[in-house]
Amino acid sequence: MFRVRNSLIALCSVIALVAAAFAVRVGEPAPGFSAVDSTGKTQRLSDYKGKYVVLEWHNQGCPFTQKHYESGNMQRLQKEWTAKGVVWLTVISSAPGKQGFVTPTQENDYLKKMNAVPTAVLMDPAGTLGHLYDAKTTPDMYIIDPAGNLIYEGAIDDKPTTDQADIASAKNYVNAALTEAIGGKLITDPATRPYGCSVKYGKF
Repeated sequence: MFRVRNSLIALCSVIALVAAAFAVRVGEPAPGFSAVDSTGKTQRLSDYKGKYVVLEWHNQGCPFTQKHYESGNMQRLQKEWTAKGVVWLTVISSAPGKQGFVTPTQENDYLKKMNAVPTAVLMDPAGTLGHLYDAKTTPDMYIIDPAGNLIYEGAIDDKPTTDQADIASAKNYVNAALTEAIGGKLITDPATRPYGCSVKYGKF
């Protein structure tokens, strides 16, 4: 029993080390990917070369996600930046049976109910895309520049709470990073600690 347990611990440690070694880092090329969206269309990062791309990890059941959707904060960001040509890809990496797992139909109904307007919602129930980017929380935000490099990763803002009242006084890191990058300026906060619920991956 101890041998089996120790072997599992060792295997998990190796997986963690490998994941850490290959984790995407700000300033480096963003890993390419292909994923099917909630409408059944295949979305590839390469399709959006030459554009800014936002990746937003999402979980409908997470109170931190609910904070930004029930207040309309996330939708405002989506509308503002997609109107300026930014590609916004929401990603759902919750495994079947885990909090936040939804079918494509359920997700499309949710988008209508919440008036959300991402470019697409990527369905990632196996967690492939989530592990590729080492997404940790919902939300966890990534920004990729037109050259394909990761220029921001981390929290949506500097108020790690579930209180909607905090949004008004928060510094929105995503809004700030996009504004600075598109304006040709260096990003003040290129990496921050993400906050929220842990991404509900399945077992390895």
